[in-house]
Amino acid sequence: MAGTKRQQAIRRALRALAPGIPLSDAEAVITLAERRHMKDLPPSTALWLALGSHVRHVHTDYERLLGEGYDRDAARFFVADETDAVLAGWGCQRSVADGEDDADA
Repeated sequence: MAGTKRQQAIRRALRALAPGIPLSDAEAVITLAERRHMKDLPPSTALWLALGSHVRHVHTDYERLLGEGYDRDAARFFVADETDAVLAGWGCQRSVADGEDDADA
């Protein structure tokens, strides 16, 4: 596996957390997890924040809710079940409701 130790750790964390994630989504999540503002976080934390953010923004109505005037916390609340359903479909055993993240990747 090519890349820095951090990049390798992020990829391992993704395979462990969401083994069924489609390749295009996996690439997008890894890119988010490797962003500069995530560099001080442990790889597994950066990956979880990136994964939740990606699903929320790409696979739910989150952006539409924000556009309709909902604040970030309300929009996250309304898409939490949908976010968890996507994650579960990818084999993820973790829930966004288990510990809401405070950062948007």
